[in-house]
Amino acid sequence: MFEAVELGRKVSKEEYEAALPQLRAGLLEAQFALRETRCPVLVLIHGVEGAGKSELLNQLSQWLDIRGMEFHTFGRHTDEERMRPPWWRFWITLPPRGKGAFYLGSWYTNPILTRVLEGGDASAFEGYLTQIRQFERMLALDGAIILKFWLHLSKKDQRRRLEKLEGDKATRWRVTKEDWRRHEAYDTFVRASETAIRETDTGEAPWYLIEAKNARYRDLTVGQTILEVLQARLQNPPAPPPPSLAHAAAAVPGASVTILDRVDLSQKLEDAAYEKRLKELSETLGRLGRDAYEAKRSAVIVFEGWDAAGKGGAIRRLSAALDARSLQVISVAAPTDEEKARHYLWRFWRHIPRSGHITIYDRSWYGRLMVERVEGFARPDEWGRSYAEINDFEQHLVDHGIALVKFFLHISPDEQLARFKERETVPYKRHKITQEDWRNREKWPAYETAINEMVARTSTAHAPWNIIPGNDKRFARVQVLETLVAALKRTLG
Repeated sequence: MFEAVELGRKVSKEEYEAALPQLRAGLLEAQFALRETRCPVLVLIHGVEGAGKSELLNQLSQWLDIRGMEFHTFGRHTDEERMRPPWWRFWITLPPRGKGAFYLGSWYTNPILTRVLEGGDASAFEGYLTQIRQFERMLALDGAIILKFWLHLSKKDQRRRLEKLEGDKATRWRVTKEDWRRHEAYDTFVRASETAIRETDTGEAPWYLIEAKNARYRDLTVGQTILEVLQARLQNPPAPPPPSLAHAAAAVPGASVTILDRVDLSQKLEDAAYEKRLKELSETLGRLGRDAYEAKRSAVIVFEGWDAAGKGGAIRRLSAALDARSLQVISVAAPTDEEKARHYLWRFWRHIPRSGHITIYDRSWYGRLMVERVEGFARPDEWGRSYAEINDFEQHLVDHGIALVKFFLHISPDEQLARFKERETVPYKRHKITQEDWRNREKWPAYETAINEMVARTSTAHAPWNIIPGNDKRFARVQVLETLVAALKRTLG
């Protein structure tokens, strides 16, 4: 692959200076025009050591308006990053729509270095490349422009570049023992990099191989490529899929008997038995929470359910039993402007707990498959592909050792009506009932269809749904506590 890179390409100083004004003007014009779109831009800069990746990044920062750009450098994981799933540090750096992010190192860095320098397993490497393709495709379908540049030098030129840098007092600090170690592993590094590029070079996120011996050629070629891609997107923005195609991707036959229909809502628990069991489970949960903290095992707890199904009451019982210092409760409402400017999963990734901590989501990413679907806030093609995206997201959490527990609190329409009326008559409960609750109730059949499909398609072996009968609040709370206690015990072994 790298043999095809045309070596020895040069741009004279005169050619460079002649091309630069038009390039800079075009980049700025495209950057400003892009701010009016819903397209974030991700530019990845990779390559062999000594190819001038940092110099290129500095040059791009001079050509563009830095106020609309972010710069991120990734190497080995920091302590904070190791406390969360590997993809966390990339998700939280995603730029908002209309802005750009430049990555010196990225989600490619650690897989390649692990394969080359630590003899990482080939199947694990291939598995990570599959994750990368899925990640980049998900961002591209959400409107992102992804440009990936590989700066290449021959082994001989790399040695010359490193020796030159090392021989100058002003740049000697830039050459480390690690750089020379990678130079010795040049051939292995190139083979692994070729595999990564070949397996992830897609129409949505193409690679551009740039010969980097001549700095002017390198910088000019990268700048011109970025400009061409941005101009092409501005002139031909992607059109949404035709309605027939969008619906075909997500449509499923209606179910005459749904998963919720099979839930026994008649189950009850008497006061005395409830108080006794609540005390026992709360004490056990408190102990398990402390054990999980000491063992650095985190948990993510998801609560979904009908309006007035008792989510708040169940969460209060959990919170009372757990140490507040290692617990956060995220109440999910309509997305803010900051959240709407990014992929819908971004706002949930940013709250993933560090090791030993617990995050409770009072409503969650499943709003995409319920509220956004039923109310029309997401197109059918958008929520239709979210089943797979959510399953992948949850797989990342579980693979990191996080205990993921998902609850759906189910009640009957009659029970919901009774609770709505109670909320309207009891002064301290009136804040819980809104006109939106009544509007949602009118769409019960549509929500029931969406919930049935959601549970069927996202109740996986690694993240099953727990459907909790909620007509009796005491029974529901005990069921939630018992389920969570069992999950933490499994996690702690």
